[in-house]
Amino acid sequence: MSIVITFLILLLTAITLIILRLASPSFRYSWLFAVGGTFLAWISVFIWQVQLPITLQVTLWQPAILFSQSPTFIADGVAWAFVLSLVTLCLAILITAVVRSRFPNSGSWIGTLVLTSLGVLAVVADNPLTLVLIWAAIDLVELAAQVWFVQDTRLSERVVIAFASRTAGILILLWADVIGSSSGQPLDFRAASPQAGLYLILAAGLRLGVLPLHLPYPGELALRRGFGTALRMVSAASSLILLARIPPGSVGPLFTSILLMLVSLAGVYGGWMWLRAPDDLTGRPYWLIGMGALAIAATLRSNPVGAAAWGCALILSGSALFLFSEPNKWLTRALFIAVFSISTLPFSVSALGWVNGGTGFWLAFPFLLLAHAMLMAGFIRHVQRSTTRTPNEDKPIWGKNVFPIGIAMLLLTMLILGSYGWDGAMRSGNWFLGILVSILTIGLIWLSPRLRILNPVRAHWVKPESASWFEWGYRALWSLYRQMGALANSFLGMLEGESGIMWTLLFLVLFITIFTQGVR
Repeated sequence: MSIVITFLILLLTAITLIILRLASPSFRYSWLFAVGGTFLAWISVFIWQVQLPITLQVTLWQPAILFSQSPTFIADGVAWAFVLSLVTLCLAILITAVVRSRFPNSGSWIGTLVLTSLGVLAVVADNPLTLVLIWAAIDLVELAAQVWFVQDTRLSERVVIAFASRTAGILILLWADVIGSSSGQPLDFRAASPQAGLYLILAAGLRLGVLPLHLPYPGELALRRGFGTALRMVSAASSLILLARIPPGSVGPLFTSILLMLVSLAGVYGGWMWLRAPDDLTGRPYWLIGMGALAIAATLRSNPVGAAAWGCALILSGSALFLFSEPNKWLTRALFIAVFSISTLPFSVSALGWVNGGTGFWLAFPFLLLAHAMLMAGFIRHVQRSTTRTPNEDKPIWGKNVFPIGIAMLLLTMLILGSYGWDGAMRSGNWFLGILVSILTIGLIWLSPRLRILNPVRAHWVKPESASWFEWGYRALWSLYRQMGALANSFLGMLEGESGIMWTLLFLVLFITIFTQGVR
């Protein structure tokens, strides 16, 4: 029942804001209502601890011969950590909205609340059918929101790319369900076959929200920091929970070694681009790539709790940085709590990130270690970069005083998850590797002003001036898709024109000839 209560509080808050927006556009207390409802949802998450683990099954779908599974939800310690991270993120976005340029903006608050409510359901999904349904709902909300905000046709292509990549993840998860059920036993996240485990990892990778690299917001900094952060992080959380659900040993040894090397290279790429990003928002997709790669590597090393630890650190630490837009020396110092949270040092959120539960790890070890160090060094660099902070002198004094509370909520949640409530709390982990990565991070920070190659690249406000190979890769694929579409349209136009009957008869004769020769 606790799952339903948290979900309903968030959803009813969003519905109430919609009613107020339509019935009374001049209502002055929408922000207070949104923050109050989200805070109640945040408190309700702690009530889960009294009943964990919690299981909730929807009425069995009939007929059973068609539906071997029904929507089922389970809240354990790992799911609780993700839910707390998501609800805290939603609360922080709403609190820090007081200094955004478009305040009040109930439209973006409604979208954030709806996405968070669906994200809560996604991280407690217990089988592929449930997760697919919620993924589809999240995709529809994201698609509607991006179509609403984007007016430029050129930028709308990115909306299509994002929707296509997430749909591909849904299809792969459905295929994993088919393969897992081929043995006669319905697939769930507690017993996945080796064949299905590989597809589960691929589905999670596609759903991380990396494509497109930059969200299609034409110059709206307030949207990128607020609603844009919600889009990125909810998509990431709903995917990373799948990594934490894959049972150890679900991927064969050969595929494990190959995937570990590929993932480690992706982690190095993400860490390198994050380290050299000109600002935190431009580097945000590379943060997802780098931290996501570390989470996938933990899953491949039979460490699902470690994957959840990386996921929570990704959401909480990244969100604290992306929402930090006001120059404040005390907050700048406090954000080193977020650096500690991603360090894998004892009693941090990510303490179990380097615990090795399987084989095939040492081959990719140097690359993963380097990726982690670059992610930490880049995070420290972005925290200390004051040029990306814009003082809001025109904002009321109460707004400036309230803003730090949103960042503080994220930092507080990092400390809570490091010490309480789930399987990764109060763990020392692999402290030796945590210290080693910290030393490498200090070395990169020391070398940054001395080596030009480590300095940030020049960039446009939205995307790097010299696009990376990753960016060029999906641009080339998208260009090929458009060329094929133009060719298909030309072909259809030719058939539908005046000579369409002639071409139809010609193709009919060719088909008859081919079939006749086949019979002979």
